Amino acid sequence: MKYLNKLALCLLLSHAALSQAAVYASGDVLNPVSVTYTPGMRLLDLISHARPNPESYWLAAAWLHQPEIEKQTRLKVGVLFDLKMLQRGALLNNMDALAVATARLYEEVNQLPVTGRKVANLDPIALEVGFARNYLLSDSDRIIYPARPHTVTVLGAVEQRCVLSFQAMQEVRDYLDNCPRLNIAESDFLWLIRPDGTYKQVAIAAWNREDGVHAVIGSTILVPIRNDNADFPTPDLNEQLAQFLATQPLAEVAP
Repeated sequence: MKYLNKLALCLLLSHAALSQAAVYASGDVLNPVSVTYTPGMRLLDLISHARPNPESYWLAAAWLHQPEIEKQTRLKVGVLFDLKMLQRGALLNNMDALAVATARLYEEVNQLPVTGRKVANLDPIALEVGFARNYLLSDSDRIIYPARPHTVTVLGAVEQRCVLSFQAMQEVRDYLDNCPRLNIAESDFLWLIRPDGTYKQVAIAAWNREDGVHAVIGSTILVPIRNDNADFPTPDLNEQLAQFLATQPLAEVAP
């Protein structure tokens, strides 16, 4: 009898766990939903239930995909480790500006969630006509359609984080005119993080300037920390920081 009771309890818990399997859609949609997950579900199966607002910012829609969590957790840990190592090295060498900047970036990154964001085109029309992009979902996946912002954010080796008004067709480097850089900033490149989850290194110095690169609404511009000091070996820090920032979706509702 005791064995049967335990078996019944296990079956009950197992059934409850299965019944809770779900995928979610939220943000600027007509029908925020929680849909029961079944193996074989695809993006469009969830999106068709949510019915995104046709005027929402589909470019910045984010797919938070559970299988990406572990990899992005390791990425975040690596970025935090490099920032802490750079900060400690700066303190030991009396490089106050570098120590302050890396400490501030450490706190900013530490507060950011690991999202599991996977780059995907979440335009419902594009998914209908292109089956290859209609990827399989995993249990607990989430799709977010954010509100359309009106700003571009600049952070990194700057005096303070800047949230600037978006200027159509403005070169990405020109946003730095309104967000003063620190003397520890990398002067040859910056990183452009687009709201679709992609990122790109952009050359901005006089000798290597890359023209025709524009920030779209909701972009983030990372001003890299100059890290060519052999005493602080963090060669991949800025690129990995840009990669992690690209996993952060825009806000679901307008601020």
